Amino acid sequence: MPHLLIVDDEQSICWGLAKLAEQLGHAATTAVSAEQGLAAVGRLRPDVIMLDVRLPGMDGLAAMQHFQKAAPSVPIVVMTAYGELSTAVTAVRNGAFDYLAKPFDLAVAQRVIESALKHNARPTDAAVRLPPKDPAGLIVGTSPPMQEVFKRIALVAQSDACVHVCGESGTGKELVARAIHRYSRRAAGPFVAVNMASLSPTLAESELFGHIRGAFTGAEQSRKGILEQASNGTIFLDEVADIPMALQVKLLRVLEFGEIVPVGGERAVRSDFRLISATHQNLQQRVAEGKFRHDLYFRLITFEIEMPPLRQRREDIGPLAEHFLDVLADRNPGPRPSISPEALAELRQREWFGNVRELRNAIEHAMILARGGILSREQLPPPVLPAGFGQVGQEEAIAMLIRNWAQAQLEGGGEVQDLYERFLRLVEPPLLKVALQHAGGQCLAAARRLGLHRTTLRKRLDELGIGGE
Repeated sequence: MPHLLIVDDEQSICWGLAKLAEQLGHAATTAVSAEQGLAAVGRLRPDVIMLDVRLPGMDGLAAMQHFQKAAPSVPIVVMTAYGELSTAVTAVRNGAFDYLAKPFDLAVAQRVIESALKHNARPTDAAVRLPPKDPAGLIVGTSPPMQEVFKRIALVAQSDACVHVCGESGTGKELVARAIHRYSRRAAGPFVAVNMASLSPTLAESELFGHIRGAFTGAEQSRKGILEQASNGTIFLDEVADIPMALQVKLLRVLEFGEIVPVGGERAVRSDFRLISATHQNLQQRVAEGKFRHDLYFRLITFEIEMPPLRQRREDIGPLAEHFLDVLADRNPGPRPSISPEALAELRQREWFGNVRELRNAIEHAMILARGGILSREQLPPPVLPAGFGQVGQEEAIAMLIRNWAQAQLEGGGEVQDLYERFLRLVEPPLLKVALQHAGGQCLAAARRLGLHRTTLRKRLDELGIGGE
């Protein structure tokens, strides 16, 4: 009978995992500290160790090497409710078989336990020193979707596999690419980023592959391309769906053989780099439409990380807002402002079609107006509509918006509901603000323009935190 050792100071976690083990036909022993768990290892000889990070006395990450010495072939599953990317990376680098972010579903825990029982963990020789954090490049998030992102970064960082990062615009795909590079064996090498959508088709080949002197008009000297500049490091190709078809063939050959032929050249140049790609477009659809090569697609999608949109991780909005206040305060004169509860509530209810990038811009906009004081709801810019919303007819645009919301709810496992209220929350604040501006801030005049009673308008303005006389 397989035996699980569960080390956690939360009795509810110990009880739940022990019950799960019992249902799976396994035995389970619980311990409330690392010291107690280590004392039990010798006599129990467990098959899987479930280890919490935050423990009284010795913490879980420090205890890992002791568990590995006492039971070198036993898989260790790390658990934590305080997940940061560095925690996930440390755990995986130091030999953790897997990483569970609390609160976790028991079905997920079951899959991890069953997987761990089929494999043996490979312990590392010593703890790995992590590079210092860069506040501006920090990936912030404690939500379950972001914990999954952290876990996947930690798992893939030490390999040389091609990684594709997908997600909506503004979700932080380049931050993920930089994190993978930072925690990889290539961290001492260059990180070279290029946005393929910003390159014209005539310049893209020269930018990627370089050129020799005289290769074309204006090529007065030879120039190394981005693929060669990234040798011994990582190259990040953003908006990879926009690579011209002719270049896709050449890029595939580089990935297969590691050889680059500059424009106008005949001799191949070797380059050893790790490729991370990203796009907000659907690459599978591009392949189906014949606009992206299927062989290059499969070469890029060796390992995929999907960045969740901000509206699917609303619990991260508060920490992200505070993070941006810290980062922006360091770059601007004056005291660091704080954020009012009303402004924070407004941030949490918005849809954020521009995602984390839009949130940062909103915080910076409000900071300029706050001048070191308290950020209020009135100082936030109006919400931004989805990309392409203004390029179609009014009725079609609204239908597109509602379809996007409904699809997001269905993909998240929820029922389609509250669409009317969500649409009002999006369009009502800017409508009322514009009406007030045109009425010189006079509530009565604005109410007449809107066709509302003054009392009704006054009530809505108060509820939304919009000023007016």
